[in-house]
Amino acid sequence: MEQRDYKTRIVDDEVERYLSAFGAVCIEGPKWCGKTWTSRHHSKSEYLVGNPDQGFQARKLAEMSPSLILEGETPRMIDEWQEVPPIWDAVRYEVDKRGEKGQFILTGSSTPKTKGILHSGAGRIARLRMRTMSLYESGRSSGAISLEALCRGELTPAVTGEVDFNLIVDSIVRGGWPATQDLPLSEAALLPSEYINAIVEDEIHRIDGVQRDTRKVMLLLRSLARNESTTVSNRVLKDDIKEIDDGDVDINTVAIYLDIFNRLFLTENQEPFSSNIRSSVRIKQAEKRHFCDPSLACALLRATPDRLKGDLNTLGFLFEALCERDLRIYAESFGGKLYHYQDYSGREIDAVIELYDGDWCAFEIKLGANKIDEAAQNLNSLRKRISDAGGKPPKICCVVSGLTTAAYQRPDGVFVVPILALRD
Repeated sequence: MEQRDYKTRIVDDEVERYLSAFGAVCIEGPKWCGKTWTSRHHSKSEYLVGNPDQGFQARKLAEMSPSLILEGETPRMIDEWQEVPPIWDAVRYEVDKRGEKGQFILTGSSTPKTKGILHSGAGRIARLRMRTMSLYESGRSSGAISLEALCRGELTPAVTGEVDFNLIVDSIVRGGWPATQDLPLSEAALLPSEYINAIVEDEIHRIDGVQRDTRKVMLLLRSLARNESTTVSNRVLKDDIKEIDDGDVDINTVAIYLDIFNRLFLTENQEPFSSNIRSSVRIKQAEKRHFCDPSLACALLRATPDRLKGDLNTLGFLFEALCERDLRIYAESFGGKLYHYQDYSGREIDAVIELYDGDWCAFEIKLGANKIDEAAQNLNSLRKRISDAGGKPPKICCVVSGLTTAAYQRPDGVFVVPILALRD
């Protein structure tokens, strides 16, 4: 379906590859991240389950007979399929019956409970995660440095130009929402706030039909915002709510709400790097907390650009979240997967990218150029420790920086790359 204003997304190539290999592709991700627009770009017909016309006639028809809505030129997009979960089984059955690739594209902004879905869809329906726009996709990164090439140890030194500190702060507060990239920041910042309101007032209830305590939901969301880019436990979140907001949430309720946030694609935590380092170093198994976009944490903290500039500690955590969102998007385009590393001696690596062949790359993230030396020393120290313990050292070590004007390799072997020059 032709779209003159469509902005190319990194996930586009993956969508085409999946369509050539599977009968259907399910594109999942947070609301308003561009799933429908991208799916339309790859489709030749569509069915919008959530269309409110004629008293939500589209949804009623899908509920009455899901197979009826599958007729049309292929690939056929079925938008917000999770509103009528039996659509999943109807698509799986139709894919089996036709025996052809690239028949359907499903989009979903939440994962429904498994009740009502009789088959996993394995081998017929491939799942593909979509996220908000990276800095490269939104045009804020020059794209001079390829992460894929960097992970192979390839980097041509380059002067990447002066960095506008305000642009970095703007990118954090604005977020990667496609609809707001060309708006003034004051208007763009309204979307993350409305996103949170939509989650609390509507989506939490709709996902499983259970009425939740919206006050407790908001307390937990605020705690997550305060603990963005950290590895705090559920117990610490509960204690944080009591200490800061003078509220109380049962520890089991915390776990239930966190699962709902995950099913709504509101959060996407960074898993710990597994013990395939094959060393005697004991590795913690705590996930690093992240919202799907750092702008959501800003909205919950009411963190305006001026407030962030006056609180560099908070800005540092949010900058880390911004970089790790982009590293995840870029890495997955070439088969990499994002983790973090933390051992019981307190040693950490902000981001680890494990490559398809089992090699891995270590990244430290620093907003200021004055922290590059310290970050490089930390990376080299950990590399030596892992090697001495008989583990597999990282293929490359790199410092991703906000306020540096060049991409280069240091004499100690560590690469330095500006986030505003990085792409897939």
